[in-house]
Parts: sequence; structure tokens; C-alpha cells
Amino acid sequence: MSHTAKQQPQPPVGAYITDEALNALRAKLGQVITSSHTPYLTETSRDSVRHWVDGIGDINPLWTDEAQARRSAWGRTLCPPTMLYAFNRLAIGYRGGLPGIHSMFGGSDWTWYRPITWGERIHTVVKFVDLVERPSAFAGRSFQQISEIRFVTDSDETVAVAKSWGFRVERTTAAKKGKYKEIDVVKYSPEDVEAIAERYRNESIRGSTPLYVEDVKCDESIPEIIRGPYTVTTAVAFEQGWGGLFIKAHGNAMEYFGRHPSAGIINDFGIPEPPEAVHWDNDLARKVGVPAAYDYGPERISWIGTLLTNWIGDNGFLERLHVQIRQHNIIGDLTTCRATVTSVDLGAGVVELSVKAENQRGERTAVGDARVRLPSRARNETTPNLPKKMD
Repeated sequence: MSHTAKQQPQPPVGAYITDEALNALRAKLGQVITSSHTPYLTETSRDSVRHWVDGIGDINPLWTDEAQARRSAWGRTLCPPTMLYAFNRLAIGYRGGLPGIHSMFGGSDWTWYRPITWGERIHTVVKFVDLVERPSAFAGRSFQQISEIRFVTDSDETVAVAKSWGFRVERTTAAKKGKYKEIDVVKYSPEDVEAIAERYRNESIRGSTPLYVEDVKCDESIPEIIRGPYTVTTAVAFEQGWGGLFIKAHGNAMEYFGRHPSAGIINDFGIPEPPEAVHWDNDLARKVGVPAAYDYGPERISWIGTLLTNWIGDNGFLERLHVQIRQHNIIGDLTTCRATVTSVDLGAGVVELSVKAENQRGERTAVGDARVRLPSRARNETTPNLPKKMD
């Protein structure tokens, strides 16, 4: 009598990070990475700026009011610095390789060399620079994947550089660990909503009144801003400004999943959804170990960018913004963005700040630091000295 060995259940394809996939990915280190995705934006047009500021809730008229912008010290209409995220879907960091392994944005370290103006054509050069294994309480194996992105004009001028990174985590392990199962989605009363609306009405925007470096004191806190409570509509608004990673429909979607079968998360109807559907679909978010749909990391970094440009006014310049995303900002969360001055260099006109984002539970969901340049009253400046451009 013959006996057939009982087959053991096999893990789903792409559920775990393999050494073979890691070696293939490491072979790309140092390479310039090209993308099959058409850039969402190629030019800083009037409409693209409007969609971006609507998506991040930035009401500073410097970006959209041509008359005010012409009266500013710069003499022209400018763009929110973080808008450059929309010029290449890899601006959040190249995260190819490791098929089927979920990707979560981890942060960016931005440096801008001059203000970005309306009507500029900008393209990008993306280089894959590092792959680092990190301990994870959220998932099994976790790897930080880091890219450098240069933003270049048609005249070959580098206007900004960002280092962006994401974490590749095992979906199956993350869902099994269920780190976030005990977090309750918050509910708001009509009185709560009115109080939040009042805070929005009181948002401080310096505008045309110059902030001079001599006016800034170490350890002072700047006026905070809020964003949220986060909803699915909030995610859709950001998508309209940013363009997303895998927003495809109909035949384009089927063709993409045909080429990348491990990219999709299967919904309740058996249809593959893009990985970023976790930002608007609670059930799909739970399949990757998060209790509800959650925001985009670049969105939160852009809120912090707004915090700083509100404070420095029309005459200041945001030079650097380095932010680490620490945990998910889920549906219902209200985010408060804050910053504190850590140093003031009167000679250079440079102010350093620590920045953070906190939810209504008092948890820090993002932390980092920033550098701004301000004009000097003593030197009778109307605009600050700009940083030296990279070679």
C-alpha cells in the first residue's frame, strides 16, 4: 500500500522577501532608474499649481494670486516647494524589485536651490543609492530603499534634490502581527467639527510682511497648522494634485496587472487593486496590517512645508526639509503640524527648526528638521541669499 505525503500549504507568491530577490535588487544600486510611468506633471502651469494647493490645503495666495506674487520681493508667481513630488512618481523613492512585497513611504530629505516659478518645464534624474535592512515591529523582514532625485530644468539647471526612501515589508507577516488592531477610528461631534473649522479660519499666513532673521529667537515656536480630520475625500483631493503611483482604469489597469501580477491586492470581488488603494479602502488596508485607510506620507511632508512657508512669508525661502514618517495617519485622524526654532545664524540669514506632526492621540506621526533663509534688516535685504547650487 502506497502512501502519498501530505502537501504543506505554500505561502502566496511574493508574500516573503527572498535572498534571490534581494540580490537582484542590490545589483541595481548606483544605477539611474527609468520609469515606464508617464510623469503626472512636466510643467508648473497655473492649473497644476492650483490642483496641488487644493490637494494639500495650502491657501497661501503667493502661489495663486498673480498680483500679490508680482508685488512680492521675488516679483513673480511661485510654486509650493513640495509640488515637485508630482513631477515623477519615483520622487517618493524608487521601490521596484521585490515583487509582491508591500511598499510604505518612509520620508524625504529635500534641498531647494531657488524658488520654483510658474511656467517651468522640469524633468528628473532618479538614482537608486542604498538598500538597508531595518528591524520592524510591524512586519517580518523590512528593508529601507533609498533614492536620490534631481529636479532639472530644460536649461539643465538643478533646482532641487531630494533623497526619498520607502520600506518594503512582508504583507502577510504585517497582517498576522496586527500591531494596529486596537486603534479605534475617532468620531467627531458637531461641536468638535466647528472647533476644527475655527482653527482653520485662524490659520496664520504672514504674506507680504517680511520676517527678518533678526526677529527670530532660538527656542521659539512658530504658529501651528492643522490638517484633517483625514477622510477618503482628502486622499482623492491629494491624488488630483499628485497623480498617484498606480491610478489606472479599464484596459490600462488590466494591462499593468498582466505585466506585474504580484502588484495587486485582491479585493472582495476577486479583482486586483493597486497597492495604493490602501489609502481609500479600509478592507485592503487591513490586508497589509493597518486598521483603516491611511494618508500619503508625501502629503504629510507637504503639510509641514506649508507650515514653514506660511511662517517665513513671501520674502523667505525654504531651503531644506527633512522628514521621517513614523506611523500611519488613519481615517479620522486630525494632524497638528508644529515647528520650533533650534538655531539662528544672523550672518548667513539662516534659521534651523525642528518639525513634527502629531495626531489627536498625541502620537508623533512625523519628525524632522528644516532650514529656512530670511532677509536681514541690518543688511537692508528684501530677499535672502540663496544656497549654493550643486555641481
